[in-house]
Amino acid sequence: MAGETAMAQVTESSQKSVKGVAGDVKKRTMKGVILAGGTGSRLAPLTKVTNKHLLPVYDKPMIYYPLQTLASSGIQDILIVSGRGHAGHFLDLLGSGSEFGLRLSYEVQEEAGGIAQALALAEDFADGAPLAVILGDNIFEQTYPDQVKAFLRMSALSGEASTKRAGAGIKDALGAMLFLKQVPDAQRFGVASVDAGHITKIVEKPTHPTSDLAVTGLYFYDARVFSIIKNLKPSGRGELEITDVNNAYLQKGQLSYHILDGFWSDAGTFESLHRASAFVRNQRDSEQRGFR
Repeated sequence: MAGETAMAQVTESSQKSVKGVAGDVKKRTMKGVILAGGTGSRLAPLTKVTNKHLLPVYDKPMIYYPLQTLASSGIQDILIVSGRGHAGHFLDLLGSGSEFGLRLSYEVQEEAGGIAQALALAEDFADGAPLAVILGDNIFEQTYPDQVKAFLRMSALSGEASTKRAGAGIKDALGAMLFLKQVPDAQRFGVASVDAGHITKIVEKPTHPTSDLAVTGLYFYDARVFSIIKNLKPSGRGELEITDVNNAYLQKGQLSYHILDGFWSDAGTFESLHRASAFVRNQRDSEQRGFR
């Protein structure tokens, strides 16, 4: 009996160790989520028969660009969240992701309820891992493997008494990280005010911005993002706002940021779609001339 008891204790201890190791692995691995829903009304009539994220940005479907941003940042497990009408089109185009060296999953947002509501659909997929969330119409010149690694190190410190700096331009990261870009038309975006290396305020599409730092459509979150979303209340337009998620981390003192150097644009209007396409074309021309 003593031997059986000892064996049971060893087995229980081993199971706890295995679970602990599994949890540590999840924390050291970041998964990706591409939010590709919405009606694309600002691009009508182009979006009358297709999802805007399947429209071309120069020589590739729009969805390829956020996929490339995540993949080139070292993220291989990616969930694509789309609306009901065209979910099958993404599957037809991308399949399992093996063609790109990725593992793709799919989720359907039954009705428009805001970016945060769409992100909530990724909880089972995340399974406790940190997430890189990117809006499907955002085009980034750069990729962010250093920021991914640094965020994973910093988010692993969550709950400890002290925080450490992880480098890569990250300031006191704990639970979430925003990617900011200086823009001339900040009133079109969520705007972050920064003071002494810390975000002090985020305002969604302010009439009179107090900063020129737009919050781009790339966000890093730890697993607590889902409990934050569950406690959100709909905004005046009846949606769960991602700005409210970011402000929740800000209020906890767990929000960091990285300021972008390279090109960034959304592609959700005719002007921005043209701008993104022109940028990609210029990049292709430069590569062909041997400049890159």
